[in-house]
Amino acid sequence: MQQVKAVVAKAMGEPVSIETINVPEPGPGEAVVKIQACGVCHTDLHYREGGINDEFPFLLGHEASGIVEAVGDGVTDVEPGDFVILNWRAVCGECRACKRGEPQYCFATHNAKQKMTLEDGTELSPALGIGAFAEKTLVAAGQCTKVDPKARPAAAGLLGCGVMAGLGAAINTGGATRGRSVAVIGCGGVGVAAVAGAVLSGASPVIAVDIDPRKLDAAKNAGATHTVDSSQADPVEQIKQICAEVYPGAEGADIVVEAVGRPETWKQAFYARDLAGTVVLVGVPTPDMKLPELPLIDVFGRGGALKSSWYGDCLPSRDFPMLIDLYQRGRLDLDAFVSEEIGLDEVEQAFAKMHDGNVLRSVVVF
Repeated sequence: MQQVKAVVAKAMGEPVSIETINVPEPGPGEAVVKIQACGVCHTDLHYREGGINDEFPFLLGHEASGIVEAVGDGVTDVEPGDFVILNWRAVCGECRACKRGEPQYCFATHNAKQKMTLEDGTELSPALGIGAFAEKTLVAAGQCTKVDPKARPAAAGLLGCGVMAGLGAAINTGGATRGRSVAVIGCGGVGVAAVAGAVLSGASPVIAVDIDPRKLDAAKNAGATHTVDSSQADPVEQIKQICAEVYPGAEGADIVVEAVGRPETWKQAFYARDLAGTVVLVGVPTPDMKLPELPLIDVFGRGGALKSSWYGDCLPSRDFPMLIDLYQRGRLDLDAFVSEEIGLDEVEQAFAKMHDGNVLRSVVVF
């Protein structure tokens, strides 16, 4: 058992606090990781606000990289000293999805079996089964993906959630590739990552939509060929017009990624796609939100696909090393997503900056 400092949300809506927590020695199939960097993701704020569940207290943080310190019995894929990115999908290898060769859709992903606790023994609920706003954390060994140790920890860790979600929504779920057009509605961290993924795939045009000029600038820096300020113009008509200029006869984008998670913007995405086009929902809605009312004939008549993208349909063991290699070769600018590096005691301020739209990612660096 080790004691380390960590960020804990004790009650719904209350500011987070720095607490001393107990981290058990790893049991079979588990690993203890010394955290080097962890991004401040909107999901952590959802946990603090009770938007995920009410299993307080939460050990926050999940978008992380670090060094494996110790492993339990039966662990063979990683060993002490390995530089890893943490993921929240340790696949089982036994479910129907795994056995049919699609482990990215594993139905039985798992986390560490042992619980980390407060000093008084109160069990903690780690965010997404990770809990990485901590000097060290306990995870299932399958949540550790070994990557090139020369990668900058603050940038590499962002693949653990938001950047992977956006890249994967465009490439894995949407099928972006050369000869196809992509529009991204909502240009926060995930949306800008979707833009970067579309550019990486060779798609063109790549159209970024938002109401915040700062976010549109970030999307443009990520390679968007066009930007649309939807507070000033109808984004559906703008997307159609841009695509028709490149591909005469097009009635929208081949792939529209909705990275906001609201019925209004999902409806825009639906009507902004070309015939037989694809809508990808990667923005996270709240439980009370419903699909907007649509004439069923429109759903039928436009063809194509309406998809949701969970974690960018990624397989960490496949995708993380590849993307780190692209980063190391200068083809994927992960550094651009790191708006600032902060200390463990600045997480609450980072939540406020997130609300104000001032950052793509604040990253806690240990």
